[in-house]
Amino acid sequence: MLSLATPLALLALPLPLLVRWLAPRHAGAAAALRVPGSLVGLGDGAVPSAAGAGSARQLIAWAAWIALVAAAAGPRTLLPDALQPMSGREIVLALDFSGSMEAKDFVLDGTVVRRIDAVKAVAAEFLHRRGGDRVGLVVFAEEAQLAAVPTFDLASVAEILDEIEIGTLGRSTAIGDGLGLALKRLKDSASPSRVVVLLSDGTNTAGAVGAEAASRLAETLGIRVHTIALGSDTTLEGELNGASIRVDEETLAAIAAASGGSTFRVGSTDDLRQVAAAIDALEPIAFPSAPIAAARELWPWPAALSLLLCLAGFAFGDAAARFLPTRFLPARLLELRLRPLRLFGRDRPANGQPTGPASPAAAPPQPPPERRRAA
Repeated sequence: MLSLATPLALLALPLPLLVRWLAPRHAGAAAALRVPGSLVGLGDGAVPSAAGAGSARQLIAWAAWIALVAAAAGPRTLLPDALQPMSGREIVLALDFSGSMEAKDFVLDGTVVRRIDAVKAVAAEFLHRRGGDRVGLVVFAEEAQLAAVPTFDLASVAEILDEIEIGTLGRSTAIGDGLGLALKRLKDSASPSRVVVLLSDGTNTAGAVGAEAASRLAETLGIRVHTIALGSDTTLEGELNGASIRVDEETLAAIAAASGGSTFRVGSTDDLRQVAAAIDALEPIAFPSAPIAAARELWPWPAALSLLLCLAGFAFGDAAARFLPTRFLPARLLELRLRPLRLFGRDRPANGQPTGPASPAAAPPQPPPERRRAA
């Protein structure tokens, strides 16, 4: 569907005519002599080159002006297939990037991968299904960091998540700091539904904020927290140097219960996908009656056409008159305006010789009468 962003710009179309009508006439225009072309040696159907060039320039100028006004009106087409629903919900993903997330005990597409790789893949699928929600990203390990503010651009959030690697924020686990930063970001939000999805595979071993204090803050603010306990209760030797990766499922369950959320236990990639689907069911997407519509802007095309016409008018204004049929030119253009050319205050024709009587000062000196007779 074609529409205009600023339709009032079309009122500028007759502006050149208004300027021409209001502008003062040139002082020499009244003294110009109009002579029909047939009286100055033009054959039947011939068109003076000056008149033809002026007509060509006028046509090009009008076409360029119309294209420019059309561009200013902002033509655009509505994209019904790109309508963006708005749920009014704001979600922050708080994901654990501690050293234990390097454990390779998950299978993704038949390949054994690290926990963090499985989390990234399932989180990207989860973001793809959250159209209409504003989603942000908080990552935490020994420290917590806001990686992406809540936004409708879910593709950019997925791209940021894919670029984050383990070790940039330390290797310990600060669950309380990660949850506290997510709650701080949602505290002043005006969204009717505020949700935190917290995923961790360890226990709270670092940070300035305790997990219990963060859960009480979530309850006070009325922000719902869904928690995901990732991994097993065993100890992996070798690749993690014997570090314990026992998940604190009790603390995560207490956080979810205090805020009115749900808790999930995940031991495989399939479990992780089922949890993402369950959160979709707990936080359904609402489609309001007035969605945000995307539009494809078309104004660059008439703007480019106007520029090309201006360049053509400058470059080919004189030559274009040869290709214009005589019958399309107004009758007034078959007349010539003969104006005297004034140069340095004197009337001169095109050849540069003075046409009026020479002034005494400009006349060459005459020889004395005696020399003329002697000669």
